[in-house]
Amino acid sequence: MALNRQTLQTRSLTAVVFVVVMLAGLLINHWTFFILFSVIHFGCWIEYQKIVGIIDPGYRNITSFHRYGTMLAGWCLMLYFTNDDFHFGDFTLHPVGFWLGMLFAFLLPISELLLTNNISIKNISYSFLGIVYLSLSFALLTDLLTLNPVPHESSPAFPVLIIACMWVNDTMAYLVGSWIGETPLSPISPKKTWEGTVGGIILCVLVVCVLSRFIGPLKNIALVHIFCIALIAAIAGTLGDLLESKLKRMAGIKDSGTIMPGHGGFLDRFDSLLLATPFVWLYIELFLRHAAL
Repeated sequence: MALNRQTLQTRSLTAVVFVVVMLAGLLINHWTFFILFSVIHFGCWIEYQKIVGIIDPGYRNITSFHRYGTMLAGWCLMLYFTNDDFHFGDFTLHPVGFWLGMLFAFLLPISELLLTNNISIKNISYSFLGIVYLSLSFALLTDLLTLNPVPHESSPAFPVLIIACMWVNDTMAYLVGSWIGETPLSPISPKKTWEGTVGGIILCVLVVCVLSRFIGPLKNIALVHIFCIALIAAIAGTLGDLLESKLKRMAGIKDSGTIMPGHGGFLDRFDSLLLATPFVWLYIELFLRHAAL
């Protein structure tokens, strides 16, 4: 197949801009992190609601208050999981997330009752699943920002570790699959192979474990924990990719959006992260948060 130079240039430029924006948001400070993932959170919600509306046209009829109120209710989870570093003077975001979340939890059912002729449990369920699938993941990623492996220092070590696992796993799975992949992994995503998937997971664990010994804050985390986190992230991330592919297949679309030319939408870029984050968070909560790193 002939190389389309224009397509390659578009994809390359988009990839460079994407990496620069991600690194800036992750590494500058906690505010840039929060702003970056707030934007990603709302972008994912817009695409999720579009996809669900294609799968089930009845979801398109939800009220504007339901549509945007659900997004904001999910964002309140992110606010709730911030720590005392997120403050303006004596004013912190954590209690704002709690009380606004309680307010939306009260108002959303009331709005359904008053603004619609027929309350749809199915539409409410779609929105609730969106909060679990999207908002909870970004909220837990925000929570991991507050856990620093270096005492008395602020570091996005754990979020960066998870995202690095996603990038390494995707890259290695693509390379291995291109070289030796023959056995299809799932009809949901025909281009994925078992060889590429297993090779990507193994190489992700190896590469991340090696790199962690040369990166400041990650050196303070025992290698066994790096190994487990990388393994969990790679496996769960692959499942997250398949889940989003299933949603797109049900909707009959190729990409979730067009925000990144040549690379699709927000969900296309962060599908792996959405499923990997809760599982990694659970591991850290069980074995790392209250223990010496």
